[in-house]
Amino acid sequence: MHAKDILVDAFGRIREEVHAAVDGLSPGDLNTRIDDRTNSISWLVWHLTRVQDDHVADAFGLKQVWLSQDWPDRFALGLPGRDTGYGHTPRQVAKVQVDSGDLLLGYYDAVHKQTLASLRDLRADDLDRIVDENWSPPVTLGARLVSVLSDDLQHVGQAAFARGILEGR
Repeated sequence: MHAKDILVDAFGRIREEVHAAVDGLSPGDLNTRIDDRTNSISWLVWHLTRVQDDHVADAFGLKQVWLSQDWPDRFALGLPGRDTGYGHTPRQVAKVQVDSGDLLLGYYDAVHKQTLASLRDLRADDLDRIVDENWSPPVTLGARLVSVLSDDLQHVGQAAFARGILEGR
């Protein structure tokens, strides 16, 4: 198995888990926060998608799906256009509300499609390309993609946990 195939498989698994965390939930459940210090499923899925969109687009020199396909207007969150949710306060988390799971999944699927298209022609030596010199050591494409996978897996796991709590009530 080649590195590209592993990455495609990993991002595909995240997609499956995102859909499992969101499918069939009401807007009320998606937007519920267990307490005022926790993140809702809506925020978690929006954030993991924003991070993937931002980081993959930057690493491959692409436009973010969020901005190029008018998702800020569809979500109408009242947040800056390039906001990814990083460092959000509880008040900012509370702003991320959706009217349906279809909105979250539509955005996620559009980002997933761009991610897979980005990986299509990836060669093993591409993973060594420096994509961010703001860190020491500089960040390679491989490290950036693994970082996105790690972040996405953590947040989709949190969303699944929150769903389990909501369904157990």
